[in-house]
Amino acid sequence: MAAFPFEISAADGAARTGVLRTPRGDIRTPAFMPVGTAGTVKALTVDQVKQTGADIILGNTYHLMLRPGAERVKRLGGLHNFMRWSGPILTDSGGFQVMSLSGISKVKEDAVTFASHIDGSKYVLSPERSIEIQADLLGSDIVMQLDECVSWPAEETRAREALELSARWGKRSKNAFGTRGTQALFGIQQGSTYQHLRRESAERLLEIGFDGYAIGGLAVGEGHDQMMDTLDFSAAMLPADRPRYLMGVGKPVDLVEAVARGVDMFDCVLPTRSGRHGQAWTREGSINLKNARFAEDDEPLDPTSACPAGRDYSKAYLHHLVKCDEILGQVLLSWWNIAFFQQTMAEVRLAIAEGRFEAYRKAFVQGQRSKG
Repeated sequence: MAAFPFEISAADGAARTGVLRTPRGDIRTPAFMPVGTAGTVKALTVDQVKQTGADIILGNTYHLMLRPGAERVKRLGGLHNFMRWSGPILTDSGGFQVMSLSGISKVKEDAVTFASHIDGSKYVLSPERSIEIQADLLGSDIVMQLDECVSWPAEETRAREALELSARWGKRSKNAFGTRGTQALFGIQQGSTYQHLRRESAERLLEIGFDGYAIGGLAVGEGHDQMMDTLDFSAAMLPADRPRYLMGVGKPVDLVEAVARGVDMFDCVLPTRSGRHGQAWTREGSINLKNARFAEDDEPLDPTSACPAGRDYSKAYLHHLVKCDEILGQVLLSWWNIAFFQQTMAEVRLAIAEGRFEAYRKAFVQGQRSKG
């Protein structure tokens, strides 16, 4: 029996909407999780994040284990207390960051050994240590197994090696996690863009048994079309009665198209990263507030939005802040982008519930492809 009840209230094609119920609050799905890499969603207070409508945020094991240290976070009451976020938190395993540092990391059967990008000190991250950090020290609500993610393109032999190692690490992660009624453990499907490898990975995960299932190894260079081609078969391989989480994705159009293929949960650094570089996401795609055409545009990003950043400040003022490299510009655009992603998810949930998701999807995709 899964740790958290997952109730699907409506479906429209493969898209579905529902609620994942956790002791720290309900997660409405489809859900976008803002990324709080080092115990903060960059440039925002937790109150601002809550105001956008976020039910859950993501924390990063790799960065937190380096600074301030997972044991220190534990001594300070766990990650929820440390950053003053009372809702659910999902933590990644740390594997993706370690693998991306391939020049200073070494993967073996037992664990990954890597050097800190901060001071070069040596660390060892095993499936068991990753579970200990996430579940026992940080106190996250949704814990991810340690896996190996390969970049794209990946030869079939290399993709299989990563799949098999991830499956073995998934079993070790499950054994280390045990049974915890107030925390959940998600397994991670690998297999690159190979359909038969994705199926084999899913079957091995099902043999182990997890509270939820993630789709890993995408958004690693393959591009939107190939990502969607892979989701066409990979999402349906995972249990329909458990949440499906597409890791590290993505642009608003990626989210909506993935929902159409049966995905329930997402995370990405894109909203805040874009905001720090003067980019705002809108119904007509992304716009660059650095552009001179906004210098005298006295319209806000969205006068109908509940988010003050999008409703109360003109594009001319945002342009001014960005051109002057004022911190407030980064704050307001990060706030707005998170709000836009949450607004999109709310619209998606309503469209599914009302049986008009396909029409919504087509209109949204067309809008995102227009010139913003």
